[in-house]
Amino acid sequence: MWRIRQFFACLKDEKGIGVVEVILILVVLIGLVIIFKSQLTSLVNSIFQKITSESSGI
Repeated sequence: MWRIRQFFACLKDEKGIGVVEVILILVVLIGLVIIFKSQLTSLVNSIFQKITSESSGI
């Protein structure tokens, strides 16, 4: 009987809501990275090419 009360008390507890929100935000970010993977890799490659070309002038 006390386990059932503890279970319902755990459901009413709002401490875990922050964890759920963080997990949902991470899932959305990972989904965006997967969707725009090719665009992100081309952007990062162009940035690194620009850095290497301009660093040789120093």
